[in-house]
Amino acid sequence: MRAFLLGNGGRPGVVEAAEQLLPFLRQHCEVTVFDLAQQADLSRSQAEIALVLGGDGSILRAARQMGYRQVPVLGINLGKLGFLADLDLEDVRTFLPRVVRGEFRITRHLMVECDVASADGNRKLLGLNDVVIHTGPPFHLMEIDLEIDGELVSRFSGDGLIVSTPVGSTAHNLSAGGPILQQEARAFVITPICPHLLTNRSLVDRADKTYSIQVRRGTDGNTLIVDGQESLPLRTEHRVTIREASVDFQLIKAPGRSYYQTLRDKLNWTTPPQYRREP
Repeated sequence: MRAFLLGNGGRPGVVEAAEQLLPFLRQHCEVTVFDLAQQADLSRSQAEIALVLGGDGSILRAARQMGYRQVPVLGINLGKLGFLADLDLEDVRTFLPRVVRGEFRITRHLMVECDVASADGNRKLLGLNDVVIHTGPPFHLMEIDLEIDGELVSRFSGDGLIVSTPVGSTAHNLSAGGPILQQEARAFVITPICPHLLTNRSLVDRADKTYSIQVRRGTDGNTLIVDGQESLPLRTEHRVTIREASVDFQLIKAPGRSYYQTLRDKLNWTTPPQYRREP
């Protein structure tokens, strides 16, 4: 089995963990790319799996780094939360031989493709979590038109708008009051940021539709952000088109780790109140 070993070498402990893991990994796999700078062109290399060291941010960056040639990702959590990474460093020594033997399950997840068009040309961005349009200095109110399959759906007024995948629904979308989507659902959730209307709520719709966004009023500081990591200035002449990408993100799941268990363990979802014991 061929493998990529990826991660964010700028995070504490990642370089040391990679050096510790590499001899063991080479006993079981052919390491075709070893990249902790997250800059390698993975389109020129082949692998059956990608091991990613770090937190969720490292996995998001690795997904975009693989582009339209996704391979299944095994996340090894060295970050704070590790929502996408099932394993700790010590778990790898037990689980990796099973992966090499093909004893693993893969879940497939929607990715988002974002086209930003203007008179200066087009820019295409690929993401796994979300596309966020956010106001910037001097932080005036934005007015954003949303069309779905060519139909005007709403004009949002506020600090911005989040278009999230199911994977990203537990990130910025959750912080903005949006709903949690089951990770393997084929849908987008659109959540306004600090809307200036009491009637503005999140909207969930199918991923096979085309979502078009136009900023009608804003400031020079308006920004479009993908996965919280890539950004570009957004002006009123830009038109943003969001759709389901032609590739899926693939995640290797450790046995006994379900999505709802992760919600409970990592986010304390449905944790009951601490009731006083009755005498």
